Amino acid sequence: MGFRDLFKHKPDTFIKQIEQQSSLTLRGVELLKAYMEQPDPSTEQQLRDIEREADEVRRILIDELLRTFVTPMDREDISALSRAVDDVLDYAYTTVDEMSILKVQPTPYMVRMASLLCDGAMELHLAVQRLKDNHPTVASDHAQRAKAIENRVEVVYREALADLFRDPRDVDDVVRMLKLREVYRHLSNAADRGDEAANIITDIVVKMT
Repeated sequence: MGFRDLFKHKPDTFIKQIEQQSSLTLRGVELLKAYMEQPDPSTEQQLRDIEREADEVRRILIDELLRTFVTPMDREDISALSRAVDDVLDYAYTTVDEMSILKVQPTPYMVRMASLLCDGAMELHLAVQRLKDNHPTVASDHAQRAKAIENRVEVVYREALADLFRDPRDVDDVVRMLKLREVYRHLSNAADRGDEAANIITDIVVKMT
């Protein structure tokens, strides 16, 4: 790579890669929702494969970022958005992985949280697409919807915890509670990372307009 290549402007490369990440994240969260509705080892494997594919996309993006001197957006924003979108998928995968390890069966709260996370992932994907299409205001609208969905996940999370710790009966019941709390926390963390991605998109839009 020559010195001049450092200054090549690649207006589409990074946003296309983040769009690819957001698409994989959406697919992964859809699989999380499917697993919550009907636990299946094949669904877990599909989610693991998508998580690995998304990690590779992020590695390529970071490599491109390191080799490009001029970027269409702040490089910090590119890196942060890529990381936040990737983290949503990571938490989707680790949720299912933990459930398998701990032998936890889905609860109605998990189903509700996963369904909301799926809606939020769709809004994030649409927001990234609108950034790519140069419709920043529409991207911001989708980001705000994603944030609203995150708030709804947190409401369900608090309901789940309140119900979970209402009336422990014995040691076995306490162990079950702790296992369920760990899964609920993973789902809540996924929502938090979606909220962070939405905030980064909003910041990008402010800088674009």
